[in-house]
Amino acid sequence: MTSFAAPGYPPRIGAVHGHPGFDAWEVELHGHRAIYRTVGSGPPVVLIHGMINSSRHWEDVALRLADRYQVIAPDLIGHGDSARPRGDYSLGAHAASIRDLLAAIGVDRATIVGHSLGGGVAMQFFYQFPQRVERLGLVSSGGLGREVSPMLRGAALPGAAALLAAAAHPQVLNALSASGARMRERGHCKGIYLQQIARALRPLEHSDAREAFVHTLRSVIDVRGQRVSATDRLYLLTDFPTLVVWGERDNTIPLAHGRATHEAVPGSRFETLPRAAHFPHLEDPEGLADVLRDWLQTTEPTHVEDSEWGSVVGRRSPRNRVDQVLA
Repeated sequence: MTSFAAPGYPPRIGAVHGHPGFDAWEVELHGHRAIYRTVGSGPPVVLIHGMINSSRHWEDVALRLADRYQVIAPDLIGHGDSARPRGDYSLGAHAASIRDLLAAIGVDRATIVGHSLGGGVAMQFFYQFPQRVERLGLVSSGGLGREVSPMLRGAALPGAAALLAAAAHPQVLNALSASGARMRERGHCKGIYLQQIARALRPLEHSDAREAFVHTLRSVIDVRGQRVSATDRLYLLTDFPTLVVWGERDNTIPLAHGRATHEAVPGSRFETLPRAAHFPHLEDPEGLADVLRDWLQTTEPTHVEDSEWGSVVGRRSPRNRVDQVLA
């Protein structure tokens, strides 16, 4: 259930930072500024963005779902307009921050959807707080295999912060964006990717944002690829309402990761978007919103209580006496 009548409801800052109809709100968590955007009313759906992205990037999807759902999109710590403290940027820390944010605004349970890094955060959220998750949606998600683009592997190398500072210089970003716009005017579809690169790098103009990005990246990726994997825990999602969505043109995280995840999770739903690459919510927001809406309307929310978690984990955790095993 959602309750926005709780005392001390955080101040609205949508007039300053939000998009019309997708208003931004501020809440203080443990002394740090946390921003989230919300629109609509109904059962809560939480949209978790990926690396460098922010809640703003969910706008087109959120507005398409707002007629039947209350959409909540947080800025992860170190991203968007949220604080960028020196601290823990692991998946577990991000999951805990979202738990605290939802608790602060009175949301007990929700459908959790994550893109890329946000997919890893969403899976970690389910693992840490299963009683708070009604459904789980993974959009071009990280954490489902080692393979990842060379660019992200390279960003994990020592000295990457200096290269990021050069790449995120305002003149470079303006040139990228302008080149992308010219390419699109000429009918070249790749122009949108240049614009998306410029949009993604724009927050890294600030040194504290670059530091937060590097800490976040290195918590999940090294030079060999993704170093955090949820594949050994996918069995926990058996018969849990799970959606896996991938852009068919994704060159950042392979589509094969999505197919393998679907095969590993009995009862899951798998959809691909032909028009999208790694950012379906930006490249095909209508298609992604349609998939999400159909999934939400054709599945029932599931409640996993604390008392049931032992039986869920116990599916593959047989107990044996140690002395008998070692004998």
